[in-house]
Amino acid sequence: MELFANPFAFVYMAVAAAAIAALWYFGNLSRKSALRRLLSADNYNKLAPAGLARRRAVRDALFLCGLGLLFIALAAPQWGRGKITAQAQYSQAVAAVDVSASMLAQDIKPGRLESAKIMLAMLLEGMRNERLGIIAFTSQAYLQCPVTTDTAALKTLAGALSTQSLPVQGTALAPAVKLAAKMLGPYAGKKALVLITDGEDHNPQDIQAALKEARENEIKIIAVGIGSAEGELIPVISQDGAKTYKKDAEGKMVLTKLDEQALISLARETGGVYIKYNTPQQTADDIAAQLAALDRTLTQSNARAVYKNRYQLPLFAGIILLLASVLIPLRKVK
Repeated sequence: MELFANPFAFVYMAVAAAAIAALWYFGNLSRKSALRRLLSADNYNKLAPAGLARRRAVRDALFLCGLGLLFIALAAPQWGRGKITAQAQYSQAVAAVDVSASMLAQDIKPGRLESAKIMLAMLLEGMRNERLGIIAFTSQAYLQCPVTTDTAALKTLAGALSTQSLPVQGTALAPAVKLAAKMLGPYAGKKALVLITDGEDHNPQDIQAALKEARENEIKIIAVGIGSAEGELIPVISQDGAKTYKKDAEGKMVLTKLDEQALISLARETGGVYIKYNTPQQTADDIAAQLAALDRTLTQSNARAVYKNRYQLPLFAGIILLLASVLIPLRKVK
């Protein structure tokens, strides 16, 4: 617990106290010097009200204590806890990243998956009014991060994606679409699935049922195609660091190609768009422009505990002491 929300106020208090002490000291010297020139000690004692020195000391003490309490109030003392909840309007989206072996292809430097992670980091950096979740998928889809505004957590989890993240291999788009529909279904309005993949699908017969779920939940697919139409071999690094290339059951090297037509069709059937990966920043900007057009819903963030500000107590006491110091008379009362 921090006792004061603004502890730097005590620095100002120290400077003010030093200035007041200096003014009081030199003012007192000047007053005594003037009195010695004008009056003798006997005449001064006759003219001065009884108890003047005591009243002056009390007044000065009240004034200084009151001023000190005002500075304490400025430092914002706090103790005890309360809960607050924040509400804001956000659009909702999920990024589904293909982590199958084909994403190791390096027709996009430094590699399809690494390029996708760089682009995703740039997209997260510019997020302001969006809530995003992350899915990793191969032939199955797995939740990596629920829909959230916590960009630090999203960056960490997105940066950790690899082709070893999931226990199964292969590639299928339907599981990612279905999981995104489940995640975004509770939110009203138009949402988006940012599908980052090379478009290969080993189970195309399942995709229509998944697209139906997406349409029913008002989810448009922003399909981001990453790779080249010419294709590229899939590198395989052995434990001793030797580099080979993936082969099929017949011993032939596997060539993985970007399937743009499949991704264009997916996007069209949900009212979405197809974006071909260009550069990380340009692709992130293109996705951000699409997310900005989504519907925003009023979302309540989790309640969080905060310390209660108690500045009112020293502020009230300080004002009372300052007023009391002003009311103490230093002249004879007739």
